[in-house]
Amino acid sequence: MAVVIVVVGVRLTKIADTLSERTGLGDAVGGALLLGALTSLPGNVTVLTGALEGDAGFALGNPIGGIALQTVWLAIADLVYRRANLEHAAASLENVLQSVILVAMLAIPVIGYATPGLELGWFHPLSLLIPLLYAYGLRLLRKMREEPMWQPTRTDQTADDDTNGDGDGEDGGGEEDPYGRVSTRGLWGRLAAFGLVVGVAGWVVGQAGLGVVAATGLDSGLVGFTLTTAISSLPELVVLITAVRLGQLTLGVGNIVGGNVYDVLMITVADLAYLQGPLYRDAGPTSLVLLGGTLLMTAVLAAGLILRDRKWIGFEGVSIPLVYAGTVALVFASG
Repeated sequence: MAVVIVVVGVRLTKIADTLSERTGLGDAVGGALLLGALTSLPGNVTVLTGALEGDAGFALGNPIGGIALQTVWLAIADLVYRRANLEHAAASLENVLQSVILVAMLAIPVIGYATPGLELGWFHPLSLLIPLLYAYGLRLLRKMREEPMWQPTRTDQTADDDTNGDGDGEDGGGEEDPYGRVSTRGLWGRLAAFGLVVGVAGWVVGQAGLGVVAATGLDSGLVGFTLTTAISSLPELVVLITAVRLGQLTLGVGNIVGGNVYDVLMITVADLAYLQGPLYRDAGPTSLVLLGGTLLMTAVLAAGLILRDRKWIGFEGVSIPLVYAGTVALVFASG
């Protein structure tokens, strides 16, 4: 299954990059809409499974863990891209705005935790605000793309993403677009087909992970935050590394940040699928700690995208993995 995810992830990167150019979405927005949604499929299946089986902690821990671990993937990609700091080279106001939108969306579950008595049928009414924020965020991204009021300063380390992949990556080197002769409709069809393959592969891997979860007896929220997420988030890592090596830096970072924004929508889906009552009421304190750590990691990433450290591994490349490890250690220490 891992091999399937790797191979399909490479093709997803190239197809989504070509489509983002043809449709005028731009690399950052293209990553949010195309790669972000498709590579999140394995985790989405796992979240829905946990909610339908009545495990609130597991259902909430998985999307939060996906966001956290996929942010850690950026630190790994920073090691792969040695020419400059990744957040410096992938200069994009869209990615900065997506990080801000992500913080706003993650604030909704925090408020939900503080108001467990609010119910609309069997779910928390605040969960319905998450997709509304997502839709408004996409509108803001489109507006920023069409009428930018700010521009990142270009330096000799700033990448220039292009469809042919001959930017600042290692493997672009004048390679022709392999989908140049394929119609846009054909590309959409291939994108959907590859997305289905990734989803099925992720479901198989996710089921294997759930079997491990059942055998350990550990806190389900923590296991969802770490083990199961590490399996289901493999497509994001593959697509990110592939995009970076092809020189499509903005698309790669946009895939992670946009995918994280998309993953917050799964909290709404989980709350609606969890029929025992509001998800936040039953998820337990572990998920709240994990949520706080994920918010902190996102804030560090946003700061890195704004400050654009010039050296190879910036402060965010060190801080994000440390915050992730510290969050997991805090949950273990608290028992």
